[in-house]
Amino acid sequence: MARPSQNLLSRALIARAALELLDEQGVEALKMRTIADRLGVRGASLYHHVASKEDLLDAVAELINDEIDLGPLTDPGGIAGIAEYAHGYRGVYLRYPHMIPLVARRRVVSDKALRGYDALLDALTRAGCSPSEAAEAAAAIDNLVLGSALETFTAGFNLPPADYAPRYPALAASLRASAAHPDGLPALDTRGFTLGIHLMLRALTTPTTPTTP
Repeated sequence: MARPSQNLLSRALIARAALELLDEQGVEALKMRTIADRLGVRGASLYHHVASKEDLLDAVAELINDEIDLGPLTDPGGIAGIAEYAHGYRGVYLRYPHMIPLVARRRVVSDKALRGYDALLDALTRAGCSPSEAAEAAAAIDNLVLGSALETFTAGFNLPPADYAPRYPALAASLRASAAHPDGLPALDTRGFTLGIHLMLRALTTPTTPTTP
């Protein structure tokens, strides 16, 4: 990153430097002095744009939220647009996995994030959810997106499927079948995420037939 003069500093530039530092070195490296050194400025100059480390994390979250495409939520088709949005949301956090523990429990304060939730809840209600169901679905989408971006099911099994067969035959058979899929075993996590989103949205938006006594 080019080293700016203090006059060229901005909240977004500081947040970008913090995000790059997180990507390269992890959460432990996130210190105001380190970010200032990275930008070639004095540490005190950062506080003209971010009030504290907590405010810096809010700025980084704002930067990431700017990458989440809300366009699919305007799709009149409803479910398809929500699913597309969820995949895009997950794709952003797959690029920034170090941020997930930092943002997962943070307050939602930025206008982009609040607009995102408003658009998602509107899309869910237009797709047939009640306001209560829409809130539950939005929470489920958050859980599915952040959980699947943070943890990989596939990477937990580092042996060839045949090595599991003697003691864990069902596991071996499933891994073998997944490896034979056209997308291969590495794409299993994405297929699992797709299935989870599809089942949830179908369950929420499919009218139930009353049972006959």
